[in-house]
Formats: sequence, structure tokens, C-alpha cells
Amino acid sequence: MGSGIWSTDVYSAASRLRAARGASAFAYSDSGARTVHDDLNPHGVAARESRDSAEHPASLAVAVLFDVTGSMGGVPRTLQTRLPDLLGLLLRKGYATDPQILFGAIGDATCDRAPLQVAQFESDNRMDEHLGKVLLEGGGGGQMTESYELAMYFMARHTSIDCYEKRGRRGYLFIIGDELPYPAVKRREVAGVIGDRLERDIPTEDVVAELTRMYDVYFILPAGASHSRNGHVLAAWRGLLGQNVLELDDLDAVCETIALTVGLGEDAVGLDEGLADLAEFGSTAGASVSRALAGLERGAVVVDSPALGASLDPHGALGPGDPSDPHGALGPGGPGGPSAPGDSGVTRL
Repeated sequence: MGSGIWSTDVYSAASRLRAARGASAFAYSDSGARTVHDDLNPHGVAARESRDSAEHPASLAVAVLFDVTGSMGGVPRTLQTRLPDLLGLLLRKGYATDPQILFGAIGDATCDRAPLQVAQFESDNRMDEHLGKVLLEGGGGGQMTESYELAMYFMARHTSIDCYEKRGRRGYLFIIGDELPYPAVKRREVAGVIGDRLERDIPTEDVVAELTRMYDVYFILPAGASHSRNGHVLAAWRGLLGQNVLELDDLDAVCETIALTVGLGEDAVGLDEGLADLAEFGSTAGASVSRALAGLERGAVVVDSPALGASLDPHGALGPGDPSDPHGALGPGGPGGPSAPGDSGVTRL
């Protein structure tokens, strides 16, 4: 729900205690657990909520979902160790007044025991505790697809965020991965994993259109992943999200990338100023962040990729997108286009 205040001192004390005990920050997964932790189980969840309060009157929902299959299994460990950097930039530099952060993990609903794990939005050190409850299954089906579309469905239909509902400003959703979503949200998987009863499968493009009404959605493809720099993966995600596909050449820079993306989207900082903030914090991620975010700086003009109509299906089953509407409901700003609430100010040609 987003109550409480983040404390780096509490985070550091917990880290020292774990080190003294020889315990991992991901004790649940490292214990040999084989099922989703109850606190992260999406089945039967009505909504994960980001709410205003007297303590946080201007809440801003920030969701970070990461692929934990195959080579992506190191992402949550990186996020956990860099949480102070993320919160430090968002809070101390004023990129967001009352950020509330949700973490989630994505697997493959066709074969994994934990295809989707979703924590609650939090403002305090419970976000660190939630990360520690993630099951790092490391599975996946061996093909170039994972159940990103199932995660996007959950975020579209099972989250409730005051920044959007009260103030008309979208939250932020970051998906960190290196593969394709499946072409459709399957009603059978939704029933089994989330508990909803759908009448039909839903095309992934339709789910993205629904999701981007509430969130500015970004896909981060980090270097070192199995399919980093894969042209088909990049083309398919750009077909869904336009320029909001970020290639990151250093996974250790992921928290700084997220923080500066939010700062740019909130018009709280320019890219050059943000890079200076990183240097002030002692971060060495500036060059990687600069390359990843070069097209998102306020006022930048971005010519969208001709791959916007790329198929999600490696075999072409979906066919091309509508060439007469390369952005339409699938663009980064959703149906509202560049003037919609929460738009980052990027002009699209």
C-alpha cells in the first residue's frame, strides 16, 4: 500500500546482519523453495495498490518486473544491491516526491512453477524484504519467449494507483528481459496463475494498449543476457513500445537508468543534469545510462523505427501491424498520444 519511509541505515543494518549469519538476501529461493511465496502469489489478488496518505500525499507508482529465467536470473540480485542508489536518486534528488515501488518476477507459464510473482507497492524497506521472497527459478521453456504478456495483463487489470486515478498521471512500469512475449494472453493461463475467468484469449497488442493508459511502459534489454542485441526481440518490443525500448550495456546501471527515466518523465531533471547527479553519487554508470536514455530527454525528437509493425511471433503468425497507424493504441503514450497525462514530452514523428 506504500506506507512508511525508506531508510538506507535500516537496509545497511539488514545487509550486515545477513553477512554475519552467512545468509543470502534471497534466503527464500536459496532455501530450496519450489513454489511462489504466499506474499508474492498473484492468484486471487484483487489489486496491488499504490495509495496517497498523509505520509505520502503525492504517491507515484513505479513497478519493476524482471525476467528470472535463464541468463536473466542475476537481475534481482543486482536490483537488491543497488536499491539505495535507486531510492537515493528518486528521493534525495527530488525526481519523485512519494515514489512507491513494486517488484515482480516473470517466468514462463507454459512450463515454470512460478510464472508470475508480484509484490505490493511499498515506500519503505519492505521492498527489500519483498525482493528477498522472489523465487529465482531460472527455468523458461528454451525458446525465445517468456510470459511477459501475462505480467502485463496483471498490471493492467490488477493494480490500482492513485497517481492515475486521482491526478490523471500515469505510473511507470519497467520490464527487464531479453525475449519476446507470447502473441496472446491465454485464458487458460490466466485462470491458473491469476484466477480470472476470460471468455477468450487476448492479443498481446490489446493488453499493451490497455496497460499504457495507466503506465508509461519501458522494456530494458541488458547486455550479457542470452538475446541482448537480438534484432528480432528489439523489433518486436519496439513494435509495442516505440522508443521506450532501452538497450543497456551494463546491468549494474539498471537502477540508475530507472531513476533517471522517472526523473525525465516527471520533468524533474534533464539528462545532462541527471548524469551530473550520478557523478555526485559516486556512480560510474553515467556513460551506460547516457547511451540508454539518449532518445528520452525532454523535447527530443525521435523518428520511430520502421520495425513498429514487427510480429511478436518468430514464425510470423501475427502478421504486420497496421501501417496506417504505426503508434495508435500501442505507442508509449497509449491512446492519449503525446499529450496524455504523464507524457515525458518526447515528440514522435
